[in-house]
Amino acid sequence: MDPCNPARRRALTLGAGVVVAHAVPALAAATPPDATLTPDLAERFAAVALKAIQTEYPNKLDHVITGPADVETPRVQHPIFYGSFDWHSSVHGHWMLVRLLRIMPGLKLATDIRAVLEQHFAPANVAIELAYLQRAESSAFERPYGWGWYLRLAQDLAQSDDPQIRRWGAQLQPLTDAFVARFEAFLPKLVYPIRVGTHTNSALALSFALDFARATGRSDFAALIERRARDWYAADTDAAAHLEPSGYDFLSPALIEADLMRRVFKPGEFSAWLARFLRGIEHGKPATLFTPGKVLDRSDGHLVHLDGLNLSRAWCWRGIAANLPAKDPRRARALAAARLHQEAGIAAVLSGDYAGEHWLPQFATYLLTETP
Repeated sequence: MDPCNPARRRALTLGAGVVVAHAVPALAAATPPDATLTPDLAERFAAVALKAIQTEYPNKLDHVITGPADVETPRVQHPIFYGSFDWHSSVHGHWMLVRLLRIMPGLKLATDIRAVLEQHFAPANVAIELAYLQRAESSAFERPYGWGWYLRLAQDLAQSDDPQIRRWGAQLQPLTDAFVARFEAFLPKLVYPIRVGTHTNSALALSFALDFARATGRSDFAALIERRARDWYAADTDAAAHLEPSGYDFLSPALIEADLMRRVFKPGEFSAWLARFLRGIEHGKPATLFTPGKVLDRSDGHLVHLDGLNLSRAWCWRGIAANLPAKDPRRARALAAARLHQEAGIAAVLSGDYAGEHWLPQFATYLLTETP
């Protein structure tokens, strides 16, 4: 049965007895190639995320155990980010709900979202999350993917005009400072960049951290990120994009690097660098970079990564296009690739399988709401 069959219905239980019933639509048909996030789609994404961030099990902990006292449930260890299968997915689930409150404050689920986030972001919970980070065994906890997504959350909290959301940002400030300090301590020690299509990729984390640093006026932090990005990537040529994707990728190593460097370089400098780094894209080559990934089993937590790859490729292609001259032939190719990947990715977001649904709506929301 098609997992996106509009006839299939399901119910989501949200928090304390709130039930939302909705159909899972054929999202590709309902969402034009250049779509923004509609209120209807936002409600459905919010419903999935609101349930997920309160779903403690199943859970995959990133946890070093030193003795029996360290064996605790996810909610005890992480009273804010205990849901959504793993810590980082919970972080970007919270980010998405904050983003939706910012851009669509009239959401039907807004009251429920605010109630849950008010509870999760309580100062006592922040103190426990911070204490966990301060364990000697937690120095590499969620590095760097969770770090980057946390700063993406902190950025949205800081940029909001909503008093409640800004208060949440103030309450989370100790965690924000802790993750900035972790980046500042780690980046000078990392000799080589991490060029993979999964969580340890360094370019995605730097992109989010750089956006945060600039948005919040942390000029020294931004300068450090820009310097390391140039150290690692400025001399790169001839990306091995013809070998992409790997079977578990949710990022394109080549495109996510380009998405970082379009932030670091001035437009003319970026255009020249891109010509060396991704030769032939004006002709649609390599074809593998322009072809959406395929998923044959969306209940498999690793295979479903390719749905996320399509969404992240779409936002990377859009960002590349936005930083090229209007008549540059690479721009048209990039925009066409973005549309193709967006169609494939959006169609798979609400599949009914928790393996993808606990995180794909966040990738889709980033794609549909972030301006390159």
